[in-house]
Amino acid sequence: MSTTRTELTAVGGSRRTAPVPVLLMVSQLDQGGVERDVAKIAAYLDRTRFVPHVATYYAHGMRYEELRSAGIPILHLPLRSLASREAIYSGFRLGRYIREHGIKVVHSYDPIGIYGMVIARMAGVRIVIGSQLSYRNLFDPRTQKLLRWTDRYSNAIFVNCEAIRRYMVEDEHVPADKVELCYNGVITTEFFPAEEPRPTELAPADLVIGTVCVLRWEKGLPLLQEAFAKLNFPDRKLRLVIVGSGVELPRLQENAVRLGIGTASVFMPAQRNVARWMRAMDIFVLPSLSEAFSNSLLEAMACGCCVVGSRVGGTPELIGENSRGLLFEPGNSQDLANRLTQLIEDESLRVEFGRRAAQHARENLSIEIAAKRTADIYDRLLDRLRS
Repeated sequence: MSTTRTELTAVGGSRRTAPVPVLLMVSQLDQGGVERDVAKIAAYLDRTRFVPHVATYYAHGMRYEELRSAGIPILHLPLRSLASREAIYSGFRLGRYIREHGIKVVHSYDPIGIYGMVIARMAGVRIVIGSQLSYRNLFDPRTQKLLRWTDRYSNAIFVNCEAIRRYMVEDEHVPADKVELCYNGVITTEFFPAEEPRPTELAPADLVIGTVCVLRWEKGLPLLQEAFAKLNFPDRKLRLVIVGSGVELPRLQENAVRLGIGTASVFMPAQRNVARWMRAMDIFVLPSLSEAFSNSLLEAMACGCCVVGSRVGGTPELIGENSRGLLFEPGNSQDLANRLTQLIEDESLRVEFGRRAAQHARENLSIEIAAKRTADIYDRLLDRLRS
C-alpha cells in the first residue's frame, strides 16, 4: 500500500515524510474494552500523520466488523498456539506484511505483543510498543513472565491510568521514562446525555440500576447482585440490568434466583447500541474486584449516568473522590448497598453527579484527545530514534 510522500513537521520539530504506517496488534476484536480501544484509536488517528493497520488472531467479532466497515486494513494471523506450525506460518505472514506496507511502528495492546514484538524486530521495525491495560495477576504465570520479557525490549509501554503507571514502575520495576500514560477516550457523538424511551425490558421500572461489561469473575457482578438484594424500597419498582456476554452468565442467573431478585433482574447479551442501555440506567455500577481504566464506566459517565464504582485501579481517578459519583470499598456488598440507598433517596444528587460526569468526559476524555496523545507519543518515539 503506497502513501504520498509529503513533508510534515513532527512533534519534536524535525522534518519527516508522512503519513507513517503503524500496526496495532490485539488478540481478538470482539466486545472487550481492549478491543474497543484498538478500534477507536485506529478510527481516530490523524491520517495526515499515521496510517493505521490492525493485526489479530481471530477474523470475526463486533470490532472486526466495525474496522472493516471503516476501511481499515486487517491482517488475520490464524494462530492458536505459539508452539505450533501455525506460529511459523503466521510469523512469515506478519513479517511479509510489515515489509510490504512499510510499517514503522508496531503497537501491541495485549499479550499478542509477546509474539508480534519478536517478528517485528526480525522484520526491521525499530519502534515496538507494548501496553499494560490491567493488572498482571489476571494472567497465568507463564504469560506474566513473557510480558516482563517484552518490557525490556519495547521502546515504550502504554498504560491507561495513573494507578497502572505506578504499578508498572513500583511493582514491575519498569523505568519510569518508558511508561507512557494515555487515558482511554470516549466517542462523545455516540455517548452523550439524552432523553429517550427505555427499552421494553425496562419499561415497568421507575428506577434502573445497571452495568455493562464482559461477564468475567473480576468484574465482581455477584457483589452487585448481593447489594441490590439488600435494598429496601418496597414502594419502588427497581430493576437490575446486566448487559454483556461471557462465561459467568449461568452463574449470575442462578445467583439472581437464589437471592430472590430473579423477577427484578434483566440480562441482555452484548449490544452494539450500548449507549441506549446506559441512558436507560439511573445508576451505573462498576463493582470490579480488579480494574484499570474502564471504558464502560467512562461511556456511562459520558451518557450522564450517576455512577458508583469500587475503589480499585483507575476508578477513583475517573470518578474523582466522590465529586463525579460515589466510591465503595471493593468486595463490600453492604457498603455498595449503602451508596445505592443514598442515591435512590436523593434524586437531586443523582442528577448533579450525572451532569458533572458527562461534562468531565466531554471536556477531558474524548476520543479525539486520546488519539492525539497516542499520535504525539508515536511521533516523539520516532523523533528520538532519528536523533
